[in-house]
Amino acid sequence: MVRAARKEPFVKNIQVEIFNHSYNVRGDLDEAYVAELARFVDAKMRSVAAATRTVDSLRIAVLAALNIADELHALRQRHAAVEDDLRFRAERCLQLADSALKDSA
Repeated sequence: MVRAARKEPFVKNIQVEIFNHSYNVRGDLDEAYVAELARFVDAKMRSVAAATRTVDSLRIAVLAALNIADELHALRQRHAAVEDDLRFRAERCLQLADSALKDSA
């Protein structure tokens, strides 16, 4: 996972609120980045709660985690496909350049 640049090298406690619960997150990540992650998780949980009309926060958290995992998996697949395409195109460009250099020699 790519994370935001770490600005402060010391461990600190950051308080966030997710689905009406406060959590202390301990780490050396940027506070704004951690808050952004918390807002993302909170939004996912609220979306799941609204769609399922479930009140069990553990069930909502698990379903939100599955949704996030699905998004991550899909993004990884797309990323791999783009990498493969770029690799193919780069190899083709090299072949064309080699061919052009041989023809001009």
